[in-house]
Amino acid sequence: MPPPMTILAINGIILVVAYFLLFPRLVGDNLQKMALNDLLASIVALIVAGSLYMGSGLEFRVFGVPLNWFWFTLLSYLALEFPLAIWYLKKNGMRLS
Repeated sequence: MPPPMTILAINGIILVVAYFLLFPRLVGDNLQKMALNDLLASIVALIVAGSLYMGSGLEFRVFGVPLNWFWFTLLSYLALEFPLAIWYLKKNGMRLS
């Protein structure tokens, strides 16, 4: 599997586990718990991707912009997470204000 697809798969698996298994049990409708647990999930994604690609010198291109593994992992994680977070917030009647 090409490195970008590997990182997208890692992010996707972490997000599915977080939003469909862990958050309903650990977070409920508590926004602070959601933020903390999501921070931990994103750190796990960065650790896993870093263990695979840190020091490799690989370049990932997004819309022609070169990114290293860290920024590609973080930005793709945020892009995949955004719709899930909106869905989870609405599902649990949570507001950001």
